[in-house]
Amino acid sequence: MPFNLPNILTVARIVLIFIALVLATNSGIPGGVKIKSDDIEMILRYIACILAIVAAVTDLVDGYLARKWNQVTEFGALMDPLADKIFVTTVMLILVEFQLLAAWVAAVVICREFMVTGLRLLAVKQGKVISADKFGKLKTFLQMVMLFIGGMVWIHVLDLDMKICQAVTLRHLWSVLLWGIVVITVGSGLNYFIKNRELLTAAPEK
Repeated sequence: MPFNLPNILTVARIVLIFIALVLATNSGIPGGVKIKSDDIEMILRYIACILAIVAAVTDLVDGYLARKWNQVTEFGALMDPLADKIFVTTVMLILVEFQLLAAWVAAVVICREFMVTGLRLLAVKQGKVISADKFGKLKTFLQMVMLFIGGMVWIHVLDLDMKICQAVTLRHLWSVLLWGIVVITVGSGLNYFIKNRELLTAAPEK
């Protein structure tokens, strides 16, 4: 792996999200270590949320620096989307544990990510790298918005029952966002397979 700064940031994103997961596991998840003080649990949630935000920021920074400094590598093109998937999957599972996200939404998103990752691995085997396209980037952006709102609700900064206007609450917007994410996630996944369908029909190497 070329140890340039963009690739280091990509790896750091994975490390940060797993540290955040450990903290979240000890801040009230059923089956996690029980901490008597509610204040300590909230502190752990805040730290976990801050780490997740920093990890999300590295997603913007590493790609920008790689292009600006002409340090785009095959490792980065492969690992950056993979790091995104690890980030999204981990945070979504935390939200499911805390009943802030329906399990079926997480299942749809995670299944799509596994399938696209499999396609990317198949592409690498055939000497091709599949980078994120505009639909994939839109999917990632909306997922980040979802995870940010979910995180703010998790640390009690936002309340899903708060009113946005007289007849609309944050919960209504949350539902619309989730449905939008499901549609775009599935659609962008299909787009990858359609654009790279020749990979699925290529003869296996002997």
